[in-house]
Amino acid sequence: MNNAVYYVLVIVAGYFCGCIESGYLVGKLCGMDIRDYGSGNSGTTNVLRVLGKTRALLTFLGDALKSFIPVLVVKFLLCPAVPTLNADLIQLVTGFAAVMGHDYPVFLKFKGGKGIATTAAAMMAFDWRIGLCCFIIFVVVTAATRYVSLASILLSAGIVVEVLIFHPGRWDLFAMCVLYAFFAIYRHRANIGRLLSGTESKIGQKVEVKK
Repeated sequence: MNNAVYYVLVIVAGYFCGCIESGYLVGKLCGMDIRDYGSGNSGTTNVLRVLGKTRALLTFLGDALKSFIPVLVVKFLLCPAVPTLNADLIQLVTGFAAVMGHDYPVFLKFKGGKGIATTAAAMMAFDWRIGLCCFIIFVVVTAATRYVSLASILLSAGIVVEVLIFHPGRWDLFAMCVLYAFFAIYRHRANIGRLLSGTESKIGQKVEVKK
């Protein structure tokens, strides 16, 4: 089979894994469409503000696993079976497809989350060093500022630098990480405006849900 076919297959599989919208499903179990509340997206942060810590944790795990597992499958099953593949690149392509499924899920009229948990999990599966850097950046910035959006933006920008450090000279991987960062930051464009104006919500602020 031509290598291009494998890329098509992992893109399709990764995208549809990403379309499993954890926050939306958790919201439906609580009798609501989470996208009608708070920031209007189905990510972990909005679930935390609207539905609390337990449901946010479930959302985070779901959003992380839907990229983590596909990348691991490609890494440990597909790549050894097809040694002519660019193993590092196809892992990042798989993870990116899952992020796109999360951000733009076809089953929810392309209205999804912002892809940070999915991005970080894909990085962890690809290279644990980059995944660890993502975790450290997110925890430190969130603890220092209480702005999840700022931590998410810096985490996303950081992967571009980290891939240069851990995979020097791999411009194909660099280009993929630029795509990850671009879409993550683009999805946070409204948050950037609120951060600049001083109106961004901090972690711990809960949204009142009408009964």
